[in-house]
Amino acid sequence: MKPSPYQITAFTQAARERSFSKAAIALGVTQSSITQHVAKLEQIMGTQLFVRRRDGLELTRAARELFEVSDRLRTLEQVIGEKIESYSNLSTGHLRIVANAPRPVMPAIAQFLQLYPQVQIEFSLVSWTIAMRQLRNREVDVAVVTEPDSLDGIFLREVGSTRYKAHMRRDLAPSAMIVSLSELRNDVVILPEDGSLTQRVFNAKAGELGLVFPRVIKITTFPAVKEAVLHGVGIGILLEDSLFPSSRLVALEIAEMPESYRNCVATPIDKRDLRFVKSFIDLITDQADSQGRN
Repeated sequence: MKPSPYQITAFTQAARERSFSKAAIALGVTQSSITQHVAKLEQIMGTQLFVRRRDGLELTRAARELFEVSDRLRTLEQVIGEKIESYSNLSTGHLRIVANAPRPVMPAIAQFLQLYPQVQIEFSLVSWTIAMRQLRNREVDVAVVTEPDSLDGIFLREVGSTRYKAHMRRDLAPSAMIVSLSELRNDVVILPEDGSLTQRVFNAKAGELGLVFPRVIKITTFPAVKEAVLHGVGIGILLEDSLFPSSRLVALEIAEMPESYRNCVATPIDKRDLRFVKSFIDLITDQADSQGRN
């Protein structure tokens, strides 16, 4: 018995959303319809596709393998649908975006929503490792990542560069606008969560220089890092794009970390022609080009 297109569509949307109820909303059908189609597909395949967890659906190995193919098919259907419809009348949709730092993605999202106010944006600020995994697994439409890995089937475009800086409270900072890592050994150093590019780069640099930092605090979110710095907890080692500028903060150059790192926008190759994906990539690229000219 061959699976029906409805079963494949129901499965693919459920896999995208990691939820039967969200898949039903996205497709404009009932949740029971989704679960029935998935159950019939499982019966045809003779294997379980989803494991229900408290935080959503978990894909089995068979589901992951099927999703790699079915999501491409679903994306192609969306591209065809957009070609058929008049682009001028296409104003609603959904876009999943992840990034490993707040900028340059936040200004781009703000401008995008001015152009397409009816589009639903689902945005997550995640570690570098999670961003790359979600991009690789096709769990997102767009990722804005610093120094991404080159992956087969992934379109990349550079949208700027960034450097690491030592973020301090202005009244506690030295007068010089540059600081050495050796000067920070006795301070509390604040780093992002495990899996971040920052931890990897900082630990490699410390090892290269033979420096030991006994007082390190790992904080999971950038707003929490900013609050910690503002409260005088310690010094945040972060990309300059990580915190929105504040009159109470100063970002000092780090003598041993002068390297620049590429910010890139990325999407699965077959998704880059989707109207809203293409529009977002064009927008964030134009913003980067404009900043480069200024």
